[in-house]
Order: sequence, then structure tokens, then C-alpha cells
Amino acid sequence: MAEQLTSLAGDRALLGRTSTAERVSDILRSRISEGFFPPGTRLSEDGIGGALGVSRNTLREAFRLLTHERLLVHELNRGVFVRVLTVGDVEDIYRTRALVECAVVRGLGAPPYDLAALREAVEEGRRAAREGDWKSVGTANIHFHRELVALAGSERTDELMRSVFAELRLAFHVVDEPRRLHEPYIARNQEILQALRAGDRAGAERLLSVYLDDSLKEIVEVYRRRVGEEG
Repeated sequence: MAEQLTSLAGDRALLGRTSTAERVSDILRSRISEGFFPPGTRLSEDGIGGALGVSRNTLREAFRLLTHERLLVHELNRGVFVRVLTVGDVEDIYRTRALVECAVVRGLGAPPYDLAALREAVEEGRRAAREGDWKSVGTANIHFHRELVALAGSERTDELMRSVFAELRLAFHVVDEPRRLHEPYIARNQEILQALRAGDRAGAERLLSVYLDDSLKEIVEVYRRRVGEEG
């Protein structure tokens, strides 16, 4: 934890003079998403508050915001921990993803679509794969789906899915074979991109629906093995 806190202190400059709980929560959300604080980690008020140079009240409010986003959990008489998802949590995340992402594709309207950000996410995944950085491939996959949702042009949907994708990262951090989980979806992202480029919304939606079903099955299999849940 000492090494983590030393690194976290470097984020103090991001707070500027207008330090708020929202800015602190942004920093901690990013660190949790990166796996800097893995699932199950106890977050020390004194350590993190000292590293960021913020008051206990500000930090507690940031913890409260992230607890509301389901990234942290408060355990009575024990403290605040990075949440460990259950299989049920993972299934609910994917249920939400299917409802929102497929609806976005279905409602795109007439082509052409602005696909530059989707293309960049595909290339990001390919670059990371060439370097053997499978954690970054997983990040690129999330970026692809985030940009897919952004095609709806809805700030509310973007905000909702930001929280969902942050929770999804908690699941990814439990995976012991990230290459096996993430590599196949580089090509599948490209297939969805090609369908949208061709203006085939129905085809893209079919590809996406199967994609999400397959991804859910694979990650639930990992969870039952790693977290020890049954059913």
C-alpha cells in the first residue's frame, strides 16, 4: 500500500485549487478502473487523504459517491473496500449492456455514421495485442463499447454506461487469463465496425447481441472458478 500511496500522491496536482469530492472521486474511479486498487482492497482514509492532500470529510464524500456507483462498499467496523462483484452482479451488468448497447445500434437512424472513434478503439486493441499487453486490450474493448454508446448522442446514456463500464473493469481484474478473455473480441469489434460502415444496423445489432452473450458466458465461467461461487 505504501508504494500505491506514493504514486497516488502524484495525482494531487489534478485537484488544483478547486478540490472537491467529485474531483477526488474521479481520480479514485480511474485508479480503481486501472486495477491500481484491486477488488477487495481496503482504502485507508488517512493514507489516501494524506496522499491527495484532502480533508477527511472530502474523502468520505468521494467514498460515498463511489459507493453509490457500486465501486466501493462500506463494511461496518472494518472500513471501505473496493467491491468484489458476484456472479449475479456480472450477469446484471451484461443485462444492462445488452439493453442499452443494442438499443443504441437499433436507433442509429440512416447512415453514414461517425465511426472515427470506433475505428481508433479497434486500432488501440490491435496495437496492444501486438505488444502482448492484454490488460490494455481489455481497456480498448471497453473504449470500443463506450464509443458505440456515444453514437446515441445522449449525455444521460453516456453517464449511465460510464458507471456500468467501471463496474465491468472490476470483473476484468479478477480474470487470470486476460488474453483468452479479450483477444477474440478484437476481430469481433472489427466485424461490428464493418457492419456499421456498410449501414447494416440490423447486422451490427445481431453481431453485438451474440458478442455480449458469449462474453457473459466466458466471464461467468472465470468468476465461478476464481471467486468460488456456485450458480
